Amino acid sequence: MKFFKKKKTKNSGITEIYGLHSVIAALNNTNRKHQKLAISQTHKSIITRIIKQKVNEILILPNKEMFKLYGGENTHQGMVLTTSSLIQPDLDVILNKSINKKVEVVVMLDQVTDPNNIGSIMRSCILFNCSSVIVSKDNAPDITPSMAKAASGALEVVNYVKVTNLSNAIRKFKKNNFWVCGLDVNNKNLDSNFDIPKKCLLVLGAEGKGLRKLTKKECDRIISIPMNPNLFFKIDSLNISNACSIALYEHFKKNN
Repeated sequence: MKFFKKKKTKNSGITEIYGLHSVIAALNNTNRKHQKLAISQTHKSIITRIIKQKVNEILILPNKEMFKLYGGENTHQGMVLTTSSLIQPDLDVILNKSINKKVEVVVMLDQVTDPNNIGSIMRSCILFNCSSVIVSKDNAPDITPSMAKAASGALEVVNYVKVTNLSNAIRKFKKNNFWVCGLDVNNKNLDSNFDIPKKCLLVLGAEGKGLRKLTKKECDRIISIPMNPNLFFKIDSLNISNACSIALYEHFKKNN
């Protein structure tokens, strides 16, 4: 049934966000214009927390109807928000804000295509004081509902910036006093000193493939995470979101 409705407003782009934490975070973001919020009857008690938010239309749906429209609750957790897309800053804006900072870490992803992994990385970013994720326009997904859910609200704070050429972007970071550290296991000459510089661009490649040669060539250092050498079976590498979390934690631990 329809519960609450306001006059609609125009915005430049519409997206859907699934999941309790992601939806609540989006509702509290004043940079969004919310169109519709669908809630399953199971979660209708949450309505008192949401009624004060600026949502054009709130629907409380029977569980069967929610399933029919949006799939199982393991996907949406009983909440789906239709809202405006966020406008992401361009790279120069991020670099200009970093000029006077002595400590900063930014993540760059080289051909990482799984939205869930990217969302998990953004979740780690917000926990460990990283405000931006840089990706390639041609080899990275747009923001999706699954990415937003995996980010668990971090999408509202962490920039997701697409650039035309990663190598050119790396050179811009270098000109702005960033050290560039590539995190990779597909290299025989790895730096065993796992020490993340204070002002660092942390570059990670796709699982299995690792960093591309052109990207790796631009890095100041190639580092790897030390792992147990005594396993009786082989695991090639960590999941990329786990590897990124460890690297960000090491930077955070040292500089905070």
